[in-house]
Amino acid sequence: MKALIVYDSVFGNTAQVAQTLAAALETAVLPVNQVTPETLSGLDLLIIGSPTRGFRPTENISQLLNALAKNHLAGAGVAAFDTRIDLATIDSNVFRFIVDKGGYAASTIAKALEKKGGRLLAPPEGFLVTGEQGPLKDGELARAAAWAKQIALQDDSFSRQSFAA
Repeated sequence: MKALIVYDSVFGNTAQVAQTLAAALETAVLPVNQVTPETLSGLDLLIIGSPTRGFRPTENISQLLNALAKNHLAGAGVAAFDTRIDLATIDSNVFRFIVDKGGYAASTIAKALEKKGGRLLAPPEGFLVTGEQGPLKDGELARAAAWAKQIALQDDSFSRQSFAA
């Protein structure tokens, strides 16, 4: 089974989540600046993550996704995650509303992965940071490991492996 987790990180929080996912799935992880479209060829599972920046993924993640041909990920199971500010930590009702309605990186990534032929294995997931620069909220890395195991259960490539929670 060929699996890969690709991420971009600004303050290190998304990198921590990506490393946790990779450890839970016992698979490779690469920062986006080490990935080309060719790196993503022939994968059984691809998970991509980015911090939410201006309601979207980072420019590096967007560029990678845009560089993929329409059916580049055909047959691959895919999933997307982001790191995002915890709405409960935003004092302003107006700003909280804008952030909530503006969207998050994971949903944009998931749509792009599907457009490139990937089969979405789980809804896009967000992992919470306590402020713009983090750190991750307590318990988020454990939640990331559990999410990875749920993805594995949805992917036939992992069906022979034991990923009990």
